[in-house]
Amino acid sequence: MNALDVARKMETDAIQFYSEAAGKISCATGRKMFEAIVEDEKRHLVMIDQIAKGMNLSPQELTPLQRVKTVFESMKDQMMKKASGCKDDLEALKIAMQMEKEGEAFYQKSLDAAKTEKEKALFQRLIEEERQHYSIFSNTHQFLSDTGNWFMWEERGILEGG
Repeated sequence: MNALDVARKMETDAIQFYSEAAGKISCATGRKMFEAIVEDEKRHLVMIDQIAKGMNLSPQELTPLQRVKTVFESMKDQMMKKASGCKDDLEALKIAMQMEKEGEAFYQKSLDAAKTEKEKALFQRLIEEERQHYSIFSNTHQFLSDTGNWFMWEERGILEGG
């Protein structure tokens, strides 16, 4: 199995896991975040298929961070109420963070072994997006496990007088 085949399998598995997590997570914000990441993973599959067919990557309109930012902005009122994640929500986020770390490590090895510029561009892009996904999951985990401190550090309201 070559790197593109493994990448395709990893992205397919991620779509399945994140879709199932979205269906089970009790926090509406977390659910929408998982749904947004599913869309990213589907886009990754398209990118992998384009490279496998010898095509160029096409520019995408939204990065993972931009996509999730719109989710959080659309649910700001709900988020302002103290949220707390149940044990299952937090566990799903931990698993997701581990999956993204493993994905990043695999794509880094694939980048190092890539022979064409197109493959290198694909794997570099996937590394960057896996890092963004990890950041999103980590931030959401922090938000759900300690909302008060999350708002203090992320929004800096207390420190900056906002």
